Amino acid sequence: MTFFPHLFLALLEGTVAAATLALTALGLSLVFGVMRVVNVAHGEFFMLGAMVAWWASRLAPHAPLLGFLLALLAAPLAVGAVAFATERLVLRRLGYDPEATIVATIGLLFVIQQIALTVFGADAKPVNAPFTYRIVFPWFGYSGYKLAVVVASAALLLIAWQALTRTKFGLIMRAAQFDRETATAFGVPVDTVYSAVFVAGAMIAAVAAVLVTPIQQAHYLMGLDPLLMSFIVVIIGGLGSLKGSVVAAIVIGMAKGVISVFFSPTLASILATLLVALVLVVRPQGLFGAAAR
Repeated sequence: MTFFPHLFLALLEGTVAAATLALTALGLSLVFGVMRVVNVAHGEFFMLGAMVAWWASRLAPHAPLLGFLLALLAAPLAVGAVAFATERLVLRRLGYDPEATIVATIGLLFVIQQIALTVFGADAKPVNAPFTYRIVFPWFGYSGYKLAVVVASAALLLIAWQALTRTKFGLIMRAAQFDRETATAFGVPVDTVYSAVFVAGAMIAAVAAVLVTPIQQAHYLMGLDPLLMSFIVVIIGGLGSLKGSVVAAIVIGMAKGVISVFFSPTLASILATLLVALVLVVRPQGLFGAAAR
């Protein structure tokens, strides 16, 4: 292929990476934005969602679409249940203290990882795509499922945006985010809001994992890269900023796709890390984050 087909392929891969990264980072950004809790176990929620997706898809081995739908139902529910237990038994008992919750979620990271290794084993787990339709371009064929992932991710991001900005629950979340004491004084059940937000963040990561598993096999160590890239996205975009996370995910995902095709994935990760350092030096609150008062 000549230069343009390579570039077009890189842009397609970058679009897929950006869409899934934006969805994964959304959960992390949402939790920090409302609760001011840095969930270091976010990547393991992603990994657990992928593992549950693999398990659920095996219930219908000869019907990939049915297996995928089962995974799309089972993974968020299972991960949401783990997140609910974590919030009630760990984070709430720590009073959502930022330093203590970081240590606690680091411990949770290793606990979930080792449980997944024990239950599911160390081998990579393939999951069949719900359909195998390929879109034929003049230079090559491309997976229709990957483009469907882009559409699904964009739709979920739009739903999240509408829920945060146009619904009563979104208003309550913003009230708890800006001033917990005042919100409590006005009768807002802040602890319940925190629980719902933490569970929602984990379930969003699980949905992203279900979408990714037909592209990338499930593995008990797969949570590290989504965690690292999600942190890069929310730091660049601004911790707690949904708009910033989406914009940063598009930039990082597209850059990663192009650099990975023309150079190497390692170089893409290095440049993303350097970009984080640059943003922290020039604008510590991120591109769309609010400056500390």
